[in-house]
Formats: sequence, structure tokens, C-alpha cells
Amino acid sequence: MEAHTVNSQSTSDQDNALPPLLINLLKTVLYREDDEQLWGALLRLQARVRDYVAMLNLDLVLDEAEGYAFLKSCPEPGEQEAKTKTRVPRLIARRPLSFPVSLLLALLRKRLAEFDASGGDTRLVLSKDDIAGLMRVFLPDSSNEARLVDQVETHINKVIDLGFVRKLKTGNNPQNYEVRRILKAFVDAQWLADFDVRLASYQAQLADEEPVQDNSNDE
Repeated sequence: MEAHTVNSQSTSDQDNALPPLLINLLKTVLYREDDEQLWGALLRLQARVRDYVAMLNLDLVLDEAEGYAFLKSCPEPGEQEAKTKTRVPRLIARRPLSFPVSLLLALLRKRLAEFDASGGDTRLVLSKDDIAGLMRVFLPDSSNEARLVDQVETHINKVIDLGFVRKLKTGNNPQNYEVRRILKAFVDAQWLADFDVRLASYQAQLADEEPVQDNSNDE
């Protein structure tokens, strides 16, 4: 009787933990460092989470080593399978990225790979000037440095919204940003292997663009 009571209590605790866990995953990325309790619940309940989200045509991506988890849409069915299977609307919409944001993600992913190869700290932290320096080579020439920095900050804020970078609290010090390791799940090794080819394409695209003229001092 006592064992039955303990098991019932354990099942009840799991049932109570499942809704907030699912809601969190449907809204955003779950990081171990942000909520150890929720992360522990995910490790215990991941089989139930996978079964539940599968009904929504979603898949759980869980990286215990890196400490993050998120949901992604299941792959689109092949042509033959699509003919015999009811098409399920995508719950997680695809968000098109602008060229500068795509470029920034690529540069940050390459920088993260170099950082990991150095065998240092597990957290890659860059200043706004560091990030501007990464992008400056690939952006149109501009004599207005302040405008360039403002543009880079706009792109950084978009990447923050996407969840790939986190702004750190630095007090009165220059603003620093942590590159989240989840970026590795979206820009994979094969993509990185073609990085030089992609950058050549980026530079060719930029060469065709006219830089914005600064007329703020015109009479």
C-alpha cells in the first residue's frame, strides 16, 4: 500500500511538471543554466514530451552535453508519402532572414568553431566592437563609422531575438554578448565546411550593392 502511494505521488508530480515544460518548449529554447529544475524535468519526461509533440508534427532536439533543448518541425514528407498522408500545418513558422543577419550568424558560427578548437572556456563572449570587426570586412565601405556600428547593433538585436546571442549585464563596461551554443545546431558542420564558398558569394552580392551615402552635412 505504501509503495502504491509513493508511485501515485511520483506519477502525479510528473503530470504536474509536464504542462509548464511543454509550454516553455513551445515558446522558446530551454537552457539548463537558465532553469535547472525545468531541465531536470525534461530529462525525466523526455519520452512523454517526444510523444506529445510528435502529435503536433514537432521533434524534440535535446543536447545534454551543450545544455539546450528546443522543438523543430518534422521534415516535410517525400512526394510519395505526401500523397498518402494528411498534410499537417506547420506549428513553428519558418522565418526568412535578411542577408546581413545570415552573414552575422555565419561569422559567429565560424568564430565559435575557432573558439572551441582553442580548448579554452566554454563561453564565447564578444564585445560590440568585436562583432563589428567581424562584419566590417564584408559590409559596403562607409566613411561613417557611427552609422556602421548602429547597423551592426541592429543585426545583433535581431540575432538576440532569434535566441543565438545573449546580451550580458556589464554595468558601466562596454556591452558584451555571449554566443549561445545552440547556434551549432542550426549551422551544422557541413554548412561550415562550405563557409569560404558562401562568403565569396556574400562578397559578390555586396559588391553589387551601392553603399548608402551620408548627406547629413550637406547644406
